[in-house]
Amino acid sequence: MTVEVIKAEVTVSNQDEKVKVVEEVGDVKKDVEVKPEAVEKSSSFKEESNFVSDLKENEKKALTDLKAKLEEAILGNSLFKKEEVKVVEVVEEAKVEEEEKKDEEKIECVKEEVEEKVEEKEGEKVEEKAQEEGEGSKKAVEKKVLNEWGLKIKGAFKGHNLFKKKSKKEVEEKEKAEEKECEESKPEGEAVVEGKVEEVVELVKTEECEEKKAEAVVEEEAAEVVKTEECEEKKAEVVEEVAEVVKTEECEEKEPEAVVEEVAEVVKAEECEEEKKVEEEVVIVDKDISLWGVPLLPSKADEGTDVVLLKFLRARDFKVNEAFEMLKKTLEWRKEWKIDSILDEDLGSDLSAAAYMSGVDREGHPICYNIFGVLNDEELYQKTFGSEEKRDFFLRWRFQLMERGIQKLELKPSGVTSLLQVTDLKNSPGLAKKEVRLAVKQALGVLQDNYPEFVARNILINVPFWYYAFHAVFSTKLTQRTKSKEVFARPAKVTETLIKYIPVEEIPIQYGGLKRENDYEFSSEDGVASELILKASSTATIEIPAPQTGTTFIWDITVLGWDVKYKEEFIPTEEGSYDIIVQKGKTLSAAEGPVRNTFRNPEAGKIVLTIENCSSKKKKVFYRHKVKKCAI
Repeated sequence: MTVEVIKAEVTVSNQDEKVKVVEEVGDVKKDVEVKPEAVEKSSSFKEESNFVSDLKENEKKALTDLKAKLEEAILGNSLFKKEEVKVVEVVEEAKVEEEEKKDEEKIECVKEEVEEKVEEKEGEKVEEKAQEEGEGSKKAVEKKVLNEWGLKIKGAFKGHNLFKKKSKKEVEEKEKAEEKECEESKPEGEAVVEGKVEEVVELVKTEECEEKKAEAVVEEEAAEVVKTEECEEKKAEVVEEVAEVVKTEECEEKEPEAVVEEVAEVVKAEECEEEKKVEEEVVIVDKDISLWGVPLLPSKADEGTDVVLLKFLRARDFKVNEAFEMLKKTLEWRKEWKIDSILDEDLGSDLSAAAYMSGVDREGHPICYNIFGVLNDEELYQKTFGSEEKRDFFLRWRFQLMERGIQKLELKPSGVTSLLQVTDLKNSPGLAKKEVRLAVKQALGVLQDNYPEFVARNILINVPFWYYAFHAVFSTKLTQRTKSKEVFARPAKVTETLIKYIPVEEIPIQYGGLKRENDYEFSSEDGVASELILKASSTATIEIPAPQTGTTFIWDITVLGWDVKYKEEFIPTEEGSYDIIVQKGKTLSAAEGPVRNTFRNPEAGKIVLTIENCSSKKKKVFYRHKVKKCAI
């Protein structure tokens, strides 16, 4: 068995570290600087340049044509017009007869209403005329009688003949009769005289009261006559107004069809105005329209416009018309789903473990992890796919995550313009789950149609056997370009596959990398991890010098392929001191995952990490170490 000794000399000075590795095989010694081995990249897909100068001639022409077409559509306010007009035409053709019928029904209804109103008004007029004639004749008679009576009373007052007076002959005869009676009955004269006097007094009083009453009656009657005349004048005015109304209604009766036509014209005018408003709303397009924060109007000369348009052209093999239609449908879909405001929505955190953004790959692409195994939880599964409404919510949540990923991109020719997706199928719901199939099918279609060329590569890991059959069915809806970006990895090849595209420092520990959630010990500033090739049936040691007493060290180590024996110990420099076992020997397996440990040296010495490969295959070891920032 060959033994390889890796000595890492660490000098702590102003927080600068220098690492030298001396590899000893037998009696031969060589000083070499350890660097990560170059990783072979898949040749199935190569991301193209977004610089116009790097495009082929036919690609340049396609880009120019698409820009001209888009410029014309935006400036002519016709970006959405064509599609909307088609819809309007279809609706109009389908509803022409129905609208005509509705118009006829409206006109008939108006006719009937007008005729009913005319009939009602005629009846009311007849009744009113009859009442007015009856009341008018009665009041005329009363007025005539009152006038005659008033004239008679006035004449009586003027002639002083209100009360009837006796003639001179009657008076003389009466006086003579009285004188005879007086002569015949002289004893009774005084009594008679007194009685006569009293009668005369009473008669005078009676006449005065009657005159006063008559005057009061005359005054009351005169007031009533005045009031009656005023009422008659008002009634005359009312009669004139009624006559005018009657004439107007008679005109309306003579021309009901004209009224109906006017009403119908008003209704049609209102409908036309509504249609014009709808058309104006459909046609209006913002000249400053943008997509993912990039202006789409080519004349604005934004460097991101070419990048966005090239995505649509590449998704449609540089066919200008198809790319233009795809762009239009994407804009319409975003408007319908209100995608531009989706980042401001709070969709909860229930699905945060199902997909998340974390780290970047070797080329700087942000990485999106999709963890299907989380959906195997029955409660979360029903909450996510239990109904069509819940599936729509899941899709909206997934689109929001996609938009967040795009926010991390730099849509410029020199920038990173796409994402890397890692899809973990471990413990994911199987084919028996109909809701999953529907949701996945819909998500694939929407993402492919509305987010063209935003995925640089899609790595599927922990792929079960059943998924290959599932993928064979649904991959028929994927373009060849999309298929070329897919990479599949069985459970035993997960770390090996991911390391081809992602630095080990950016791979989560559950996939065999060194990245830990909320890690405050190591960061990108600490540099890349060192790589060690461990040959078959060999042992290697990694030595970390600790010359200063009381220094706390921290290290990470992971093995590609696992199944190796591993131990940690501290060996003092001073002779006679005892070695300290930091970690007893054990077998590292994939289930255990990467190792992280710390040690504070009580005296000068070195920390030795020993890895023994007992298999017949070579292994790769990735490790890093540093002095802890919180060291006392």
